[in-house]
Amino acid sequence: MELLFLILSSIVFSIFLYHGFDLHRKRKMPPGPAGLPIIGNLLDLGPKPHESLAKLSQKHGPLMTIRLGSITSVVASTPDAAREILQRKDEACSGRIVPDAVTALDNHEAAVLWIPPNDEWRTIRKALNTFLTHQHKLDTLRDLREKVVDGMLEFLEESGKKKASVDIGKLAFAVALNQMSNTCLSQNVTSYESDDIGGFKTAVKTLMEVDGKFNIADIFPVLKPLDPQNIRRQAKAAYDWFDEVTEGFIKERLKHRKQVERFGDMLDSLLDYSENNDTDFNLIHIKTLLVDLFLAGTETSSNTTEWAMTELLLNPDMFSRLREEVSKIVGENGKIQEEKILDLPYLNAVIKETMRLHLSVPLLVPHKTETKVELGKYTVPKNTQILVNAWAIARDARYWKDPLMFNPERFMGKDQLDYKGQHFEFLPFGSGRRMCPGIPLAHRVVSLMVASFVYHFDWTLPHPKEEMDMSDIFGITLLRSTPLLACPISVK
Repeated sequence: MELLFLILSSIVFSIFLYHGFDLHRKRKMPPGPAGLPIIGNLLDLGPKPHESLAKLSQKHGPLMTIRLGSITSVVASTPDAAREILQRKDEACSGRIVPDAVTALDNHEAAVLWIPPNDEWRTIRKALNTFLTHQHKLDTLRDLREKVVDGMLEFLEESGKKKASVDIGKLAFAVALNQMSNTCLSQNVTSYESDDIGGFKTAVKTLMEVDGKFNIADIFPVLKPLDPQNIRRQAKAAYDWFDEVTEGFIKERLKHRKQVERFGDMLDSLLDYSENNDTDFNLIHIKTLLVDLFLAGTETSSNTTEWAMTELLLNPDMFSRLREEVSKIVGENGKIQEEKILDLPYLNAVIKETMRLHLSVPLLVPHKTETKVELGKYTVPKNTQILVNAWAIARDARYWKDPLMFNPERFMGKDQLDYKGQHFEFLPFGSGRRMCPGIPLAHRVVSLMVASFVYHFDWTLPHPKEEMDMSDIFGITLLRSTPLLACPISVK
């Protein structure tokens, strides 16, 4: 009996000691909603966490603590809170918590999105900046991207003649995919007639769904070996497909380089870089980077294009104004040149407003504190997950007039906001050292697609505009719940 009493007393004492420590920690942490034992605030989130967190922040403040199972997170929901994390305390908050689904990717520890900001990460970012996003490199490969759009226009011409509706999101995905593959590999990897777009769409869709899905193994790490929701196994099948495809591209190119003149595209540049003995950049990095680029560079660009076209078809005056602007820079041959559309003010305003109202990534890829850090008046421990609710910031009436209205005019004029990470009211690509490195390419891809859709075709919807479904589905990206279908009518 005495032994049992001693054991029970020890357990009770431990519970009170932990509870007291937890209260002390919470006093230093930002405030937040009270959670339930074990599961914490899971029931507070619902199917659209970005919306639930936005509502909770209205009660608990711009910096808020939530607990999901064994994972404690701090959520930023205002521009000042985002600036504190992404700029003022950028170095201390620049780590990553790797989701269990991502570990299904072979060599995920070499993926620029997930590795910590160490020397290896800086080497990969340097390669990206030099061989993908540098203006000179993008200009050099401009003709390849324009050729992709020419193929898209031919497909739309034929669809119009048949009076066939087109899935604009799917077509935009195929165009973005071929533009990325031409930039990297100097070749198309899909046709516009393909139902599955060569397997890419299925693989990307799978990964966007499972990587963005609630995974009980992430909040209770002890369950990771069991993979209870089969998420890691689903991700592995898609990642393995990508791994096989990209490895095939690299092997083919290595063989080609021994025989004939090089293409001079991004893959050639990365291989040259890896053969430089002064770097630790190798074939594993190249293969992993190609997977990252095909994932990040296709879904977000096509998603933004689909939402932009949705809004333009719902607002004929905006559609006409954009067509008039684009028509002024089109050459006598009727061809839209990438370089001439990059600075069109209304086109840029339409795309920015689309990214604000229909943010592709509502919750920026989670950060992690690398050290204990002071965020305002709060102390956040090392290894705490940090979430920036960019969706909430972009729709906050304190910073945006009529935030739920699509109004490109708000981005017109000399004082308009930009998306390069310096205006914290508008963070479609994040900010700081973890900011998306692909902005220059994404800008070109989306601008060229939207301008081409608007200038070359009128569009008819299969239903009245009033019946347009504007709902979305939460994942890593916010997708339209229903595809945008429209029939192109050539204006030639």
